[in-house]
Amino acid sequence: MSRETSNVDIIYGADDRPPLLESIPLGLQHILAMILPNIAPPLIIAGAVGLATGQTTFLIQMALIFAGLATIVQAIPIGPVGARLPIVMGTSFAFVGGIIGVATQYSLAAAFGACIVAAVVEIFIGWKFEWFESYFTPLVNGLIVVIIGLYLIPVGMDYLAGGVEASNYGAPVNLAIGGLVFVVAIGLNQLFSGYLRILSLLIGIAVGYVTAAILGLVDFSPVASAGWFAYPVPLKFGIEFKPVPILILGVLYITTSMETIGHISAITAVEDREPEESELKGGLIADGVMSGLAGVFGAFPNTSFAQNVGVVTFTGIMSRIVVAIGGAILVLFGFVPKVGALFATMPNPVLGGATLVMFGMVLSNGFKILNDNVTLNQRNMVIIAASIGVGLGVATRPDALQQLPKQAQTFFGEAVVMTALISLILDNVVPKDTSHVQQDTADESTPQDITPASSPDHE
Repeated sequence: MSRETSNVDIIYGADDRPPLLESIPLGLQHILAMILPNIAPPLIIAGAVGLATGQTTFLIQMALIFAGLATIVQAIPIGPVGARLPIVMGTSFAFVGGIIGVATQYSLAAAFGACIVAAVVEIFIGWKFEWFESYFTPLVNGLIVVIIGLYLIPVGMDYLAGGVEASNYGAPVNLAIGGLVFVVAIGLNQLFSGYLRILSLLIGIAVGYVTAAILGLVDFSPVASAGWFAYPVPLKFGIEFKPVPILILGVLYITTSMETIGHISAITAVEDREPEESELKGGLIADGVMSGLAGVFGAFPNTSFAQNVGVVTFTGIMSRIVVAIGGAILVLFGFVPKVGALFATMPNPVLGGATLVMFGMVLSNGFKILNDNVTLNQRNMVIIAASIGVGLGVATRPDALQQLPKQAQTFFGEAVVMTALISLILDNVVPKDTSHVQQDTADESTPQDITPASSPDHE
């Protein structure tokens, strides 16, 4: 039953169970939104460290399997592990630079060792979240969600234009296909109801994909060359434990903890509420546990995916069952490489048209968190300005940090890291009670010989 809130029209709540024939395409819609960003990090890392084709394929398959397993655990928890929320997990881009640096300077085995050991950082933050909870206020969480949307929107636009390194970047055909997906998704979502609305993104992606295939823009050769079955192999790339890599990855796990808190806040904002402590703790513990387990089997750390928060917000489908089914589909794709390879053929403009909508919805949700929970007084406006200013600044002008050491560039060049750190520091250092400042200002501006005898505001 639809529940109208001030935020979105929730078609299915978190504990609702849509019919199976409806849940499968809804779950598939989530997978279509994240499958290419999920396999992009292992592709980038494999290329940077010079892995062979077979090793790269293995990394991709493990990325699919463990993203699916982590998604299922978030939706259907195992004890304290999991948030009981419709959170789709995937390989985190936040770790790409750090892992490449570690693998280049040390080895890929050292990178996986660090991924496994440093996961304890996020598990600890989740386990003892009451120690950290007061630091993650609606102001901090809202700013994290806002910056996630802001810095991802250009990524969506790059995909729509054909991909950053594409020879035909910005070609009219790319803009037309991406624009077609964008218009179909928005049109169906706003002008129709029922299945056309809740499947609007899936239909938009399908229309764009078919159009691109007709125009000869889809390369099906990876499907023909892919195998039929793959299975996890523990420690395929070996394992080493080095202090510096563990420290680097530990800092990155703090970053993804903040990101996960922001995403959980964005998900619960769909229901016009802040997340419960059990949801935050379970989500963080699951993020850490599943990332550590993934490292054992040759997959890189997972985190909650912003684009899928956008799917939930855009469609009003909050059902955990739908997301768990999506996770099961991911696991299936991981065991059947040909199926995963088919999705990997999706042209960038098709993905861009869909992600541009979703990232925009993430940004909107961040604004809503701030609007509903934060008073826009002088103090908070300065914190917002400083946090977004620096976060967006390092994201749009990374060359400003080019004379710093590589590891410092990786850390300080992350938009989410800088926004989160600045908002955390300022929100906990700048006094929240500025009544004395307001009183001083009032004393200076009010003549001393004029004292109201009575006033509704007089104390």
